[in-house]
Amino acid sequence: MSGDPVADLLLRVATGDRAAFRDIYAATSAKLFGVTLRILGTRVEAEDALQEVYTRVWLHARRFDPEKGAGMTWLIAIARNHAIDRIRARTDASRADDDALDTVADDRPGVLERLVAAGDARRIADCFARLEPDRSAAVQSAYLRGLSYQALADRHGVPLNTMRTWLRRSLLKLKECMEQ
Repeated sequence: MSGDPVADLLLRVATGDRAAFRDIYAATSAKLFGVTLRILGTRVEAEDALQEVYTRVWLHARRFDPEKGAGMTWLIAIARNHAIDRIRARTDASRADDDALDTVADDRPGVLERLVAAGDARRIADCFARLEPDRSAAVQSAYLRGLSYQALADRHGVPLNTMRTWLRRSLLKLKECMEQ
């Protein structure tokens, strides 16, 4: 017997002594409940945590070393660490819930975005109408339908460099028109 009754009980619990486990619970549960309640903030969660703490004590009592510290200190460390782990798990779960909400969120454009897009579409159509018809068709074929410069040059019967010039100048005119 040492001068630490909790340490003596822990050493007996390590051997599977159920009576010692009942005694250690009776001697320490109020203190450990206070520790978990102070950290977790709610009685229900503190009670759940305390139950898990004593499960850990039963399973890991053989890890207790009375030469490294007092029995009550070891129990408080287990209770404190477990309560902190529960808070971390709670924070991780709320982050996961936030991520889930992001995947459910409606990404469709709102009314304002649709009105702006409709206005921009009208402006783009008006600017395309200001281009010469063959230039307008070339730009739309290149940038909206993905035709190559060579295919456009062949289609319009002009040299490749001429097609490049048409497209570059047409894009500059479109940009100037859109900026007005």
